[in-house]
Amino acid sequence: MPSDRRTRKRLATRQGISNAATRLFFERGFDHVTVDEIAAAADVGRMTVFNHFPRKEDMFFDRDEEGREMLREALRQRDPRVAPIETLRLLAHRLAAEQSPYVEFSARSQGFIETIEGSDTLKARARAIGDEIAQILAVALSECVGREPTDPDAQLAAGLLLATWTVALVQAHRTFRQERNTKKAKAAFLAIVDKGTIGLKAAMAGTPYA
Repeated sequence: MPSDRRTRKRLATRQGISNAATRLFFERGFDHVTVDEIAAAADVGRMTVFNHFPRKEDMFFDRDEEGREMLREALRQRDPRVAPIETLRLLAHRLAAEQSPYVEFSARSQGFIETIEGSDTLKARARAIGDEIAQILAVALSECVGREPTDPDAQLAAGLLLATWTVALVQAHRTFRQERNTKKAKAAFLAIVDKGTIGLKAAMAGTPYA
């Protein structure tokens, strides 16, 4: 169908822009690359770049929306016999087993982390994304148990979940940087997620989230 072909072409263009941008960001640092240079590297016009990515940071965090949807979907599709907090712990283990790019600990992922660390703009955007994800999690958690989005238990659970995953990711990347061992880095990530989940279940005892 023509619409399918258009969609495929649009997605291919978006991916091409993102790939060109990421390569340049890794090589020269985020702040030293212009949108015009990205457009030239991707062989598209400047406006085409902005049609796909309203902000330069969006090209770097191009999997952000996909990640948010993955969290929503895990809670929407959860087995009703499995509590929401446990559902997200199991998601972490599934992502690690599937070698998902969200929990990748490799030479390439080190380039990603180092590029963030080298740019105040990216660090600020990463913090903002964290705040936005905490809010998305709070809404998704409350919806999946039939509570209001402003439910304070959901807000607390979301904040603790995000803190747990953030610490787990930071420690896993640090482990990879020190040992250059993907298996050990994944083990470090999952160990912290599991430990944090124990604390989270205790904090949420008596609520439908645990």
